[in-house]
Amino acid sequence: MTIYPALITDALSTVKYPGNGKSLTENNMIEDDIRIDGDNVTLSLIFDKPTDPFVRSVVRAAESAIERAVPGLVMRDKIAVKYRQAPKPKINPLPGVKNIIGISSGKGGVGKSTVAANLAVALARAGYRVGLLDADIFGPSVPKMFGVEDERLYMVREDDRDWIEPVEKYGVKMLSIGFVVDRDSAVLWRGGMASNALKQLITDAWWGELDYFLIDMPPGTSDIHLTLVQTLPVTGVVIVSTPQEVALADARKGIAMFQGDKVNVPVLGIVENMAWFTPAPHPEERYYIFGDGGAARLAEELNVPLLAQIPLIADIREHADNGSPLALEEQEQYYHGLARSVVEAVDRRNDILPPTRKVEVHQ
Repeated sequence: MTIYPALITDALSTVKYPGNGKSLTENNMIEDDIRIDGDNVTLSLIFDKPTDPFVRSVVRAAESAIERAVPGLVMRDKIAVKYRQAPKPKINPLPGVKNIIGISSGKGGVGKSTVAANLAVALARAGYRVGLLDADIFGPSVPKMFGVEDERLYMVREDDRDWIEPVEKYGVKMLSIGFVVDRDSAVLWRGGMASNALKQLITDAWWGELDYFLIDMPPGTSDIHLTLVQTLPVTGVVIVSTPQEVALADARKGIAMFQGDKVNVPVLGIVENMAWFTPAPHPEERYYIFGDGGAARLAEELNVPLLAQIPLIADIREHADNGSPLALEEQEQYYHGLARSVVEAVDRRNDILPPTRKVEVHQ
């Protein structure tokens, strides 16, 4: 049987577009590119936009209509799809940032923000360009830990537009919702408002060139986490937990979220915080208040690196309350060791995995 273009268009004219009940011909959805080579037929259908919900069903209906008109012809994967409205290019909101690292925990109270602040300072002390985003919308603590609670945000003119200028201290550029809300009042926002505020801190700020952009995430798993991985191509996450079984159970859930198929963000490793208590007069003694090595065993079980074990010592708390993270001390060993471990973990991740991209989460 000889196949002619008119035979194909006649078959397609019987297919209705569900959006308005008109045929593909009436909607001008048949591209003028029908190609016939013997019994091989290819063509394109034109839709208004990439988000059209009827694309797949219309393509299947078109395939069936042509196959009925030309017995024996198989049209599977022979119909291309084009759009009148080309999809907008996906723009990286932080083009000058090399590595984006989330600092996360399964539950609150395990010292995640303290780890994030000291890690940022330790990386800056090692000569890296560092940014820190306080994404814990409902419990921002970074301004307190850096002693910048009274700082005001200003705008800076770059690339012909105005941007929010991050506050900089100890070599770390930082932003927090704590800079724009009353520090003595609770933040009573619904999820959508919180997510939009967080996006603004990311996309409307002039972060410039950074080697590491750390995100102090809220505890648990929430809309904020999804907003972050959908807005930014996160290089990987660092999980913070105490050795306590209750904390480890929640840490396991957080790791499962990041490693799940829908999110699929690499876990760089686990930090065991408050691993033991050492009284200052007896530095050789260790008391395992929250259990002994629980996070270390979890890291081994899940086959992820144990990045550091950080003890519970008074100096960490005192420096955080005074706005001068302990990592500022040159002789401090735990956070500077953590910084080295994170750099190594990021380098390993970048050597074996492809460049990061934003997560596409579909309902």
